[in-house]
Amino acid sequence: MPSQLPVVLAITGASGAPYAVRLLDVLARAQVPVDLIISSHGWRLLETESGVRDDRELREATGGDWSSITVHPDNDRGARPASGSYRTRGMVICPCSMGTVAAIAGGTSRSLVERAADVMLKERRTLILVPRETPFSLVHLRNLTAVTEAGATVMPAAPGFYHRPERIEQLVDFVVQRIVDHLQLDIDIAPRWEG
Repeated sequence: MPSQLPVVLAITGASGAPYAVRLLDVLARAQVPVDLIISSHGWRLLETESGVRDDRELREATGGDWSSITVHPDNDRGARPASGSYRTRGMVICPCSMGTVAAIAGGTSRSLVERAADVMLKERRTLILVPRETPFSLVHLRNLTAVTEAGATVMPAAPGFYHRPERIEQLVDFVVQRIVDHLQLDIDIAPRWEG
């Protein structure tokens, strides 16, 4: 079922490209409107971890139908997601680098990714950050605490194992399912705990 309000999806340079590719795939196949922003480090990550070098390859890796996807350059701080008057369902940064977390915690808004996240916080909209760093330093923990106190949801890419996964894709789907659940989208791709 398509969503009327778009999801802002940002991909930054932390390890975890398979999560980003699968999340975009799930949203595109469900025809959820997406405003997609990929940082320069995000592109490097996509190439290194998923062999994706450009929009065409990313489109192919995510089902091919991008009729619901709008791409914005990260240096365009005047794009729609930079304004609080542009209504959205919320924003996901997946994966979210610790540098991006620090910038959001500090409110620097130097890029479209950072500005869009700042907009989510000021407008009290859903902001989901998906870090994959380990271990966390005290600086990381303080920045993660600051963004949580400001209203963000920190959702580390830490899959569960109670569903006895046998393939990496099942681990990825576990995390992506949690993300779409927090966006309140009626999409099921992974088994749920049944007691």
